[in-house]
Amino acid sequence: MAAGSCLLLFLLPWLVTTSHSPPGCKIRITSKGLDLVKQEGLRFVEQELQNITVSDLHGKEGQFHYNISQVKVTDLQLAFSDLHFQPQQHLVFNINNASISLRFRRQLLYWFFYDIGSINASADGVHIHTVLQLSKDEAGRLKISNITCNASIARMYAGFSGTLRKVYEFLSTFIVTGMRFLLSQQICPSLEHASLVLLNSVLDTVPVRNYVDEHIGIDYSLLRDPAVSTDTLDLDFKGMFFPRARENQELENHAVEPVIKETERMVYVAFSEYFFDSAMHAYFQAGVLAIELQGEKVPKDLEVLLRATFFGTIFMLSPTTDAPLRLVLQVTAPPRCIIKPSGTSVSVSAFLNISLVPPGRPAVQLSSMAMETKLSAKVFLQGKALRVQLDLRRFRIYSKQSALESLALFSLQAPLKTLLQLTIMPIINERTKKGVQIPLPEGMDFTKEVVTNHAGFLTVGADLHFSKGLREVIEKYRPAPTIPTYPSSWPAEPSMDPRQL
Repeated sequence: MAAGSCLLLFLLPWLVTTSHSPPGCKIRITSKGLDLVKQEGLRFVEQELQNITVSDLHGKEGQFHYNISQVKVTDLQLAFSDLHFQPQQHLVFNINNASISLRFRRQLLYWFFYDIGSINASADGVHIHTVLQLSKDEAGRLKISNITCNASIARMYAGFSGTLRKVYEFLSTFIVTGMRFLLSQQICPSLEHASLVLLNSVLDTVPVRNYVDEHIGIDYSLLRDPAVSTDTLDLDFKGMFFPRARENQELENHAVEPVIKETERMVYVAFSEYFFDSAMHAYFQAGVLAIELQGEKVPKDLEVLLRATFFGTIFMLSPTTDAPLRLVLQVTAPPRCIIKPSGTSVSVSAFLNISLVPPGRPAVQLSSMAMETKLSAKVFLQGKALRVQLDLRRFRIYSKQSALESLALFSLQAPLKTLLQLTIMPIINERTKKGVQIPLPEGMDFTKEVVTNHAGFLTVGADLHFSKGLREVIEKYRPAPTIPTYPSSWPAEPSMDPRQL
């Protein structure tokens, strides 16, 4: 028993480590970012509270019968509000000493006297305490999973006018007490609907698993529930690309886990080497890391050089030497990304087959050479798109067949490097030009982005900007009202469309 306990204690750190999958992408929202969210969220809360519906209030005191209806919020003063993080998974939203102005319709019957009109009322000392619990749902998307809410109204006043003003003032205690109760009972349900339904619909716009182009897609599912401290909210995303032909393919993450220590900017996004490696692995699996140039597509200077030097000498007596050239460049393994504090680079291994293609005859291979290249990568963020600009830095070719041929290939180093720079690199950069979207909700963008390299990962520090308001995004994705269906035995309504008359 003791030996088994010791073995369990020995294995426990290993089990904990293996159960923690490192993220390929990590996002940190700081208190400064939360302040911006609070400003937009406060406008949204005001709109929701203005739409509060309060039930009619009926009452009877002796011979007095009263009815309060058509209650509408006319003004809100939410001067003192606060939104802050609360460990471990919560956001706390407080509104203190707010005031709500109301207007409603009155009806009073006293014996044979009947009076109607409107009443202006004010609820002061409104306190609302709301705690939002954040978690990962089954699809790996961030959601508001629960909300606790408490609302109270310290004082409420009503101003009466008209012929029976004195009567209303006599009944004001009953009316104001009832209105205060009904109003306080409607605040929390309104905020619960706003959070669990409307705000979650905004979170639904965050891309979780979507296609990047016709070849690959990306998985941005959350690996675990968000980690909330007093100053930050950290989100760990899988950050793995996959080939669309094999969407369930998994690539194990052995890269360094990104570590974000900064809190000065509103938001930080970190990407590990795994994020970029999985993209190149997905493209490799999709079979698109290859290019073929034949005939007129081969640069003329390179074609003349190939025919005049090593390959031309070998095939000088062959009648096929005037046949069109074909160059096939094929990456032999998934490229690897290396991120250092000094910069980001990509290592690529490939082969280049050079052949003559006589019309109506089999191709004649002149040479198959190996290539090793190192590309420098400039990573930058524009809007919500992460983009990469590649540039050829090092280039080496050698023959797989003999050292003598490798020596003969030395004169081709410069022209082939030029070929890559002028022909191949623009094609690659055109594919990376579109970039990939960062997992932020619609209507929220980055500004003032700064990229910083670390050992094994890079971070992008930025500020946030709302290009669309929460209400605009919610209205865009609000489900259309469904048209009720009726039994087929019911007669159809006549059409008023003149095109159908």
